[in-house]
Amino acid sequence: MDMVVLDKVSRDYRVGSTTIAAVKSTSLAIEKGSFASIVGHSGSGKTTLLSLIGGMVAPTSGRVLFNGTDISTWNSDRLSEYRCERIGFMFQSASLLPILTAKENLLLPVAFRTLPAAAGQERRAEELLRAVGLGDKIDAYPAHLSGGQQRRVAIARAFMNDPEIILADEPTGDLDEETENEMIQFFLRMNREQGTTFLMVTHNSDLAGQAKKHFRMAQGVLQPA
Repeated sequence: MDMVVLDKVSRDYRVGSTTIAAVKSTSLAIEKGSFASIVGHSGSGKTTLLSLIGGMVAPTSGRVLFNGTDISTWNSDRLSEYRCERIGFMFQSASLLPILTAKENLLLPVAFRTLPAAAGQERRAEELLRAVGLGDKIDAYPAHLSGGQQRRVAIARAFMNDPEIILADEPTGDLDEETENEMIQFFLRMNREQGTTFLMVTHNSDLAGQAKKHFRMAQGVLQPA
C-alpha cells in the first residue's frame, strides 16, 4: 500500500517580482515499510519536497496524499497532529534545546501529542539514546556534546513518537564515516524490525545506495535514479 503519494505536485516561491519553481509537477509514491533515497545538488528542491510531504508547506498545485487523504485539506491543528504523531523529522541541523538534557530533548515531542503517550516513555528515550551510542550521555546537556553527538540525539528524537515515516534531510551530514555507517545500519534495522518507512535526502551516493528505492532530483524535477 502506498503511504505517501505526490500527484503532480509543484511548489513556487515569490522573491520580489520573480517566481522560483522549487518543485515542478512531481509525482511520487512511497510504499508503507519502504526505504527510499533522493540524491541531488543543493538547491535542486529536495528539502522543499520533504517539507511538502511533512505538511510544513502547501503545494502551489497538485496533491499530497497520506494514507489516501489529501493533507492540504487539513486545518492547522490536524496538520500539527500529523507532524507530531505520524512523521519523524531529521533536519539538517540538530536543533536541540540547550536547556534540556539529551533525554529531555527526546521527551519533548511526547509532550505535544494529542493522545496520551504510552507508558515507559523515559525508558524508551534512554533505549533510543543507547541505540545511537549515547548511553553515557543520557543526562548531558547539548553544550557538553560534540556536534556529532548532538546529531545522534536528533536522530534518536525522530523515533520517539513511533512515527509511521521518517523524513531525513542529510541526517548524517556532520558525522564521521564510522558513525555514519553505524547510523545507517540503525535506520535499516528500524526499517526492517519496526517497519518504519524512510525517505532520506542525501548528497552521499554511497549512503543513498543503502536504500531499496532510489530517486534523483535536479532543478525541481524528480526522476528514478
